[in-house]
Formats: sequence, C-alpha cells, structure tokens
Amino acid sequence: MSRALPKYHKRRLVIGGAAALALSGAVVAGSALAGESSSDGSDARTQASPGTVSCPAVASSLPEVPASARAEVDRDLALLDTQIGEANQRLIDTAGQGGPDFVQNAVLGPLEDKRVATINRIATAVGRTADRPQGLESLAPCSLDE
Repeated sequence: MSRALPKYHKRRLVIGGAAALALSGAVVAGSALAGESSSDGSDARTQASPGTVSCPAVASSLPEVPASARAEVDRDLALLDTQIGEANQRLIDTAGQGGPDFVQNAVLGPLEDKRVATINRIATAVGRTADRPQGLESLAPCSLDE
C-alpha cells in the first residue's frame, strides 16, 4: 500500500532531484571541458569571445506605472535582466557549438519568447488600473554584440 507524502516532503524530493541533476550536469560539462587547450597551451574556451546579448530597455519605455502595479512591474523588469544574464551565460557555455544559426535558434529566439511573455505581463499589470501600454512587444527582440 502506498502512502501519500506530505507536501513538504514532495517539495524536498523535487528540489533535491533538481539540484542533483544540475550538479551532475555541471560536473559532466566541467570534466568534458577540462582537457581542452590549444597548441600554445592557452585555454581553448578563452580564444574567442562569444559576444554578449543586447536588448532594448523596457523600463524607459513604460508610461507612469500605477502604485498598485509597481511591485509586479519591478519583479518583471528584474526578470528581464535575469533572462539577459542567462542568455549571456548560454553564449559562454555553448561557444563554438552548432552551425551558423545556432545562436539565433538556441539563444536569441528563446530569449525573445521569454521577453514577449514578461513584457506582456508588465503591460497587463499596468493595464489593470491605467491605460495598457501599446507597442512594448517591439522591445522583445535582442541582438548579439560581438
């Protein structure tokens, strides 16, 4: 007979499993890259900069944010910054991989999708008590600065 686990035990199992998976992935990636070096002895991963992601600022394009929406908007603006940081890390982690469209398909495209969703949440939060800002979706696409 199976016994249902209390909610906090399930949460511990999920969090513990996710942490173990992330740690094992980091160990595998680290060990795979540990032996890479160029013929002159320098680290191969530092040979060429993968570039950085550049995205339009959203905060400066917002109208006056109502006080009732300020906390939610601030959280989503911080999330936009986090998304850019994650994309930059992905560029570093995958430098030299894939074909000519790899960065667009694996980094910039998914980042744009995340930004569209986050920007829409910002517009919705503002629109609950004021006029919904229009045209913010045009701020979702990002580019690669090399």
